[in-house]
Amino acid sequence: MSINQRLETIAQVLDKNKAEAIETFNLENSDYMVDGVVVATAMADRHLVALLNFLKTDLKPAEQFLHVEESEDWIVIDLGDIIVHIMSESARDKYHLESFLKEFEAKKNAK
Repeated sequence: MSINQRLETIAQVLDKNKAEAIETFNLENSDYMVDGVVVATAMADRHLVALLNFLKTDLKPAEQFLHVEESEDWIVIDLGDIIVHIMSESARDKYHLESFLKEFEAKKNAK
């Protein structure tokens, strides 16, 4: 399965389970540390954990969860060549992660 297909599958699981502002970034052949990134916003703290559980259920066995890092407002899921960030609205507003990722995507597309 291609990176784009895998990113789309992850986005669909998140969307189906009410994640908001889902953005995917194909960073293959860029200088970024992984080939793909998904960023999504959860509606509440409990929703963060619920979205993680939905991803674990819906993506296994196709995706191997190498590491999961959790805080009260941000969960990072390492799938090896894809990273998934599920964030609270306040964390997403604070860190503007997608702005940073768009720069990598733009550099990749300019090559």
